[in-house]
Amino acid sequence: MSVTSALIRSTDSTIAPSDHYNGADLSPEHQATPRRAALLMVLAALLFAAMAASVKAASSGLPNAVIVFGRCAFGVAALLPWLAVRPGLSLRTRRFGGHALRAATGLGAMACYFYAIGRLRVADASLLNFSLPLFIPVVARFGLGETFPRRVWRILGMGFCGLILILKPSPGLFQPAAAVGLAAGLLGAVAQVTVRGLTSTESSTRIVFWFGVLSTLLAAGPAAATWRSPSPALWLALAASGLFATVGQLFMTAAYAAAPAAQVGPFLYSTVVFAGVFDWAFWGQLPDAWSLGGALIVALAGALALRWMSPALVRPPVPPGRGP
Repeated sequence: MSVTSALIRSTDSTIAPSDHYNGADLSPEHQATPRRAALLMVLAALLFAAMAASVKAASSGLPNAVIVFGRCAFGVAALLPWLAVRPGLSLRTRRFGGHALRAATGLGAMACYFYAIGRLRVADASLLNFSLPLFIPVVARFGLGETFPRRVWRILGMGFCGLILILKPSPGLFQPAAAVGLAAGLLGAVAQVTVRGLTSTESSTRIVFWFGVLSTLLAAGPAAATWRSPSPALWLALAASGLFATVGQLFMTAAYAAAPAAQVGPFLYSTVVFAGVFDWAFWGQLPDAWSLGGALIVALAGALALRWMSPALVRPPVPPGRGP
């Protein structure tokens, strides 16, 4: 979605100059850049919340595998017009194996996220999905041998305490749907670390394109096995999920192009706020005190993890369920 990541910074050479902005220049032009980036990120968050609400609506009448396939297919369809206006863009790759691994892990994260959306409040499922920054250091440490300052591990401990409040464990057991939502964050972290290897030779556009194509192909089999023909309203919900996610991804990329990831990444947590509004407006659901407390802790921990992690780990392009 994939996965992965708020968290994620574009590596396209066309937006590289923004990497050099450090806030030292206080001219009106540079003061406006972080504000514009923050606005773009909040707009992306609104679109991602709308995507999640569309998935929630579709889950009332369709199997999860069909929703995942529809989301992927419509996401690619929404991406094609944007690619068409970029003449000379090369999508050819020699890293097919890396793209396939990224697609498999990202698709798994998306499937878990959508399953959780269908059974939990949209805001709770979104927040569990946004646990991704808490898992990245763990995956990078044991998968790549990366090292991190001690303060990062302390922040991760705080974040996982917040997740426990959201998961609301019963005597010995977590809510099954919440545990699946948490798995979306873990798989998204694996996908993001995988993408890190691809960025050494691949542009963000190529990574996003191949994820969309391969994830659609991978999702086609499970969708065919559980196929249920959508009603016109459900077709609309599927199309909306793909459109909202793709346009949100473009806004998010523009935000990361306008300011450093550590400055604008935390604004993506406003997705949870918008998702809460949709929960109340469409399903009459409100969070309890445990969820609110856990949400604040996880959002704070995720924002601090983004600020303190190595920049190389917050650059890959797509959070779970949100890429084309």
